[in-house]
Amino acid sequence: MPHSIWNRETLLDITVNLVPLFILLFFTVMYAVWTPWTGEPLIYAMMHVLTVFPLLLLALLTYIAAQYL
Repeated sequence: MPHSIWNRETLLDITVNLVPLFILLFFTVMYAVWTPWTGEPLIYAMMHVLTVFPLLLLALLTYIAAQYL
């Protein structure tokens, strides 16, 4: 029987990363649907960089941590 990385203990350990992931995902979707600063492409790009980049890094970190736990 192969050992799965997604056992009960691993899921409990990485749950602390799921809350920030969902918060970042919420703001990414919200800013994609509703843009508070219209007409400013630099601000729009920076707004998405500051939400999408940490979202991807945290998702990657969570997956790597789950493999090592």
